[in-house]
Amino acid sequence: MGEIGAKRWNFGANEVVERSSSLSIREYLNTLISNLDEGGTRPVIALGHGDPSPFPRFSTDPSAVKAICDAVSSTKFNNYSSASGIPVARKAVAEYLSRDLSYQISPNDVHITSGCLQAIEILISALANPGANILLPRPTYPMYDSRASFSQLEVRYFDLLPENGWDVDLDAVEALADDKTVAIVVVNPCNPCGNVFSRQHLQKIAETACKLGILLIADEVYDHYAFGDKPFVSMAEFAEIVPVVLLGAISKRWFVPGWRLGWMVTLDPHCIMKDSGFVQSLTNVINISTDAVTFIQGAIPEILGNTKEEFFSVKLEKMRECAEICYEEIMKIPCITCPSKPEGSMFTMVKLNLSLLEDISDDLDFCCKLAKEESLIILPGCWAQELATYHFCD
Repeated sequence: MGEIGAKRWNFGANEVVERSSSLSIREYLNTLISNLDEGGTRPVIALGHGDPSPFPRFSTDPSAVKAICDAVSSTKFNNYSSASGIPVARKAVAEYLSRDLSYQISPNDVHITSGCLQAIEILISALANPGANILLPRPTYPMYDSRASFSQLEVRYFDLLPENGWDVDLDAVEALADDKTVAIVVVNPCNPCGNVFSRQHLQKIAETACKLGILLIADEVYDHYAFGDKPFVSMAEFAEIVPVVLLGAISKRWFVPGWRLGWMVTLDPHCIMKDSGFVQSLTNVINISTDAVTFIQGAIPEILGNTKEEFFSVKLEKMRECAEICYEEIMKIPCITCPSKPEGSMFTMVKLNLSLLEDISDDLDFCCKLAKEESLIILPGCWAQELATYHFCD
């Protein structure tokens, strides 16, 4: 044993993985959970991730559950999936997304993924050429940061402006970009700010991306989760202006994040992505990635096609009510300010005034002590000195 222990071994911790992991939501959640008082009597109120499915009022539609059961019992979906998904699933997603567009999406442009997160992983991997950089919003969904760090793709941040309803600072975007910038990420409805971009602002973003010659990544996992004055408009409407890769999933609208079914859609009417070779690179990454579960794919036509509109409208109204309560109650707390009422997604961003608090060093410290003393888990927005709080409640 002594000889083995003294031997030099050629493996160990991976610094890139360690750095990437430190940027993930799960890392924050693990830290907060470790601060819970194990002997406390208060029930834990977990508002640290966008998954309201444990709350009974946000259970999925029974027709979706039946579709899964039927797909399994049919025994038609026990086989491996093709790399981009089985044909019936790709066709169903194309038809679903096309309902709200002025044109029809081709099933050939749809790639089924194991949740929206895998779509992010595949996309970032395909973009990560040596020396390249990507533009991410600040505040942002941290998985983009962690995947970019893991792929050694440089990140440059542009601000979302709270005083302008969290609109993109387009002047900053132009100042940040150079000839190594490959893409810009836009999340709409926004995680974590809770805003919804107007059609006019989306067009300006598309025009800016076109001017810079960069890909526009549209994360629309919260599509249709708009309950304020501005309706949801898909960035797919602006694919004539700039090449768009659209990301989405059934996780949020159907309240089934554990089913892990998402999609990535390449919208390239002028064949810019194809002619550049990027579509082939994307396909190559897909070919070495895990397939989405086949029976979930097999259920997608029924899930997307047969869920009644009443299910969505009732859930959206409940989300609107929760957002209203969250905003009104936050406004009563002296040390916290909310720049604007949430109007989409499941989140709102608030600013913490440390000068009004004792023995609190920063937002992470605040969240850790809140977990310990009140058994309440919310996420710190360390990247912007703000807090992200999820506004669903039961």
